[in-house]
Amino acid sequence: MISPYPTEWPSFYTATIFKWYPLLSDDKYKEIILDSLRFLFNNKRIELSAFVIMSNHIHLIWQIQPASTPTSVQLSFMKFTAQQIKFSLIKKDPELLEKFKVNLFDCKYQFWKREPLSIQLFTPKVFEQKINYIHYNPVTAGICKLPEDYYYSSAKCYHDGTSSFDMLTNYMG
Repeated sequence: MISPYPTEWPSFYTATIFKWYPLLSDDKYKEIILDSLRFLFNNKRIELSAFVIMSNHIHLIWQIQPASTPTSVQLSFMKFTAQQIKFSLIKKDPELLEKFKVNLFDCKYQFWKREPLSIQLFTPKVFEQKINYIHYNPVTAGICKLPEDYYYSSAKCYHDGTSSFDMLTNYMG
């Protein structure tokens, strides 16, 4: 029996807030990220193995599902989150919105740096290295002592099997 060859390998994906501004320090913007990931998961566009949402960037390990392409998923994710952040800032913090004003032909505001990093993970060893990197990001930043103590991360799921996030696929089972 021949095992199916994946059309897309899991990817380590990093997106950074424009000018490294700590926009995601506010939990309401972290929730926008989570809502977008839930949408992509529920619509069978991704499997999400790991994530962390920091104050000015995010790291994910996701696997694009066969009916989608990496470009379409990334574009959808970046566009949706940017729009939702913009709508929130228009209503609640127009002064902060002005920090993201740009003079570009295709947008008036920019929330994400262009060209996020996406690296396909071909081996279990590299996959595990990236999960550890993701989970220890808040520890390295001095936010918490243990990875599982940081809420906006998949670390707790890998630590004890529990999670507040219904969209995670724990690769360890």
